[in-house]
Parts: sequence; structure tokens; C-alpha cells
Amino acid sequence: MLAAAFGDLSRTRLKQLIEQGNVSAGERVLSDPAHRVKTGTALALDIPPPESIELRGQPIPLTIVYEDEHLVVIDKPRGLVVHPAAGNRDGTLVNALIAHCGESLRGIGGELRPGIVHRIDKDTTGLIVAAKTEQAHRSLSKQFAAHAIERAYLAVVWGVPRARAGLIDGSLGRSPLNRQKMTVVNSGGKAARTHYKVVKTFGASAVPTAALVECRLETGRTHQVRVHMAHIGHPLIGDPVYGRPRSVPGLSVTIGGQALHAAILGFQHPATHKPLKFNSAPPADFTQLCLDLDTLGGNFRGA
Repeated sequence: MLAAAFGDLSRTRLKQLIEQGNVSAGERVLSDPAHRVKTGTALALDIPPPESIELRGQPIPLTIVYEDEHLVVIDKPRGLVVHPAAGNRDGTLVNALIAHCGESLRGIGGELRPGIVHRIDKDTTGLIVAAKTEQAHRSLSKQFAAHAIERAYLAVVWGVPRARAGLIDGSLGRSPLNRQKMTVVNSGGKAARTHYKVVKTFGASAVPTAALVECRLETGRTHQVRVHMAHIGHPLIGDPVYGRPRSVPGLSVTIGGQALHAAILGFQHPATHKPLKFNSAPPADFTQLCLDLDTLGGNFRGA
């Protein structure tokens, strides 16, 4: 009942609010998430204000691909969260940027996400750009909003798409079954378009086990590549949310998250207006996964 009325809140968050005594029916406070109420009962939900997060610089090592007085391009490792939030109050890319750039970064683009123009998931590796000035933040934000940014990801997926190249055009919205997940929706949601092409296939020639796929984004929605590839039946290897456990004789998948790497990032410099383009090689665990998959069918064969 509450989940339907407050669709922006996950069932987990609603359960937590009930257990904390933030839901009431008249004068009665409800504390049992399993409590059943009669149809027509008026419920009140008191959402407490978010806890404040004190941002501080932390000396977290960064792999810097490019930097000037306007922006910095970073090759993000697996496991690094981009900005502080509930459950990740520090130890983020923002904390590292404050330590690297100094106090001048604070407040640029927002108090909780200074310098952040776009995000990539915690366990996705690769290129991300951060702004060091308000002008750079405005310019880069406009380019992202206009879909003028070049972004290409490398993903290792289970199976091989029947069409070796194509466009996945499916709007994304919250899953009605799990508010922590995104899904392709028929109505509502946000437009999302992913162009993909198979770069390599792995495994026996008759029935390839997996594929290395390049995905280029027209839009940049939450979990876009992960949801779109799962939607066409080829989830990313190692994806704990949108994938499904699979086993292959002779192969042990040891990658520490979804096999997804932001390999190319291109945009117009916010001050000089010159085009910039950066490339990043996949990390060691991604490369090792491809090598392990290669052994299933001898040498890899081109798509």
C-alpha cells in the first residue's frame, strides 16, 4: 500500500521508516512492516530530513589522464563511489578530488557533489570528467544534456547478440518489483538509446559462450548499458543486479563486479572549445576475464 503511494521510495527504505516509527494511522504509530491495515485507512508518513554529510578531502590515489585549470579527467578504478550518499559517506571520488584540487572545488555544481558532471557506477571502471570551475561545470553539463558527449563502453556479456550490431531504444524507469533496479518500460520513464556492436566472440565457434561488446551512448541513464544488454538477453558477466549466475566448465569468473569499462570519453573543452578525446585500456581483471574466455575455444574469432 505504501509502496504504491510513495513510488520514489524503495520497499527497503519504507520498511526502515516503519521500523523507526515514522508511519502512523491516526494516533497509532505502526512499527511492524507486516501489519495489515483496512482499505481506506489514512496513513501518515513522516520522512525525516537527510543527515548532513560533512565533505572532507581524503588522500585517495587517483589516475589522472588529463588536467588543467578548468577540468580533470580521471580513470576511475573498480570499487570507488563517485560521490557521498547514504552508505558511502566518505572514501569517494569527491573526497579524493577535494584533497587533490583544494578548497576551491567546494560548492562547484552543488554542495554534496562538487565538480561532478556525470557518474559511473561504483564497480564500473574507466573515464570520468570533473569540473574545477563553475564555467566548466555549466559547459560540460550542457553538453551532457544535449547528448553531445562521445562515450563508448566495453562490456563482456553472456552469449552473443544475434544481430552483431544494432540500436537498443528503450525508455528506462524504476522496476515496480524492485525500486533499487531500473528496467525498460513501455510508458513513462526516460528515453534511453544504446548503439552496440560485437567486437569479439569467445568459446566454441558453433555456440559462442560470451562476447566483447562496444556500447556507445546517445543518452546517459542510470545503469543504461547494464539494463539494455540484459533486456536483449545478454547481461554483463559479473553483474550482481541485472545478471544471473552462470557457470562454464573450466572457467572461474573472478571479476569483482560487472564487466563494464568506460573506454572512450570525448567532449568540447569548456574554455578553449577545442575537441578533446581520451581513451582508457580496460583494467587487469577485465583483460584477464577475456583471456580466460579465450581458452574455452582456442583463439578468439572476430565477430
